Amino acid sequence: MLEQFQSIGRDLFLAGVISSHGGNMSVRMGDRIFITRRGSMLARLGERDIVETGLGENDANVTLASTEIGVHRAIYQATSALAIVHSHPPYAIVQSLVKDEIVPVDSEGSYLLHKVPVVAAELTAGSREVAEMLPARLAEYDLVMLRGHGPFAIGHLLEEAYQLTSVFELTCKILTIAEGMTAEVKEYRKGSEQYGSW
Repeated sequence: MLEQFQSIGRDLFLAGVISSHGGNMSVRMGDRIFITRRGSMLARLGERDIVETGLGENDANVTLASTEIGVHRAIYQATSALAIVHSHPPYAIVQSLVKDEIVPVDSEGSYLLHKVPVVAAELTAGSREVAEMLPARLAEYDLVMLRGHGPFAIGHLLEEAYQLTSVFELTCKILTIAEGMTAEVKEYRKGSEQYGSW
């Protein structure tokens, strides 16, 4: 499990979707959660950077866990997720500042994401408001964007959640570039009118 955390953490940093000490990840195993340590560097994770704690109850280790522990718990309790990746991708953040939903125009993003809802909270990092808001949306979507902060992606494996995160950031980069062009983007996808209402 440590190797999975290390490889995905390194990939998140190399992909430019987290800063040196940004983002967090977790895995659920039964009634236990393994989550990255508060303030850890995801690109350089060691054994002490993965904290084991309870799904429903606090124990001595919870003080070391990411500040997003409450959000991760709420997501696990309301969905079938077994892994969560939370990152801070710049193009996704830019798109979230002006949109209430992000609809991909590229082929890969359309296929994997269809549409990504954008939700807003006054306190974004690890707040009770986010913990109460996100689970219901993640029961419908595998990735939800928190305005100005970053997406939470779920999967059965860290790799799945990372794939969605990576595709989402590339989708947002493509959208940002396309929206800066003077020409109208040409539609090429069959059934494209359905993506906005997914």
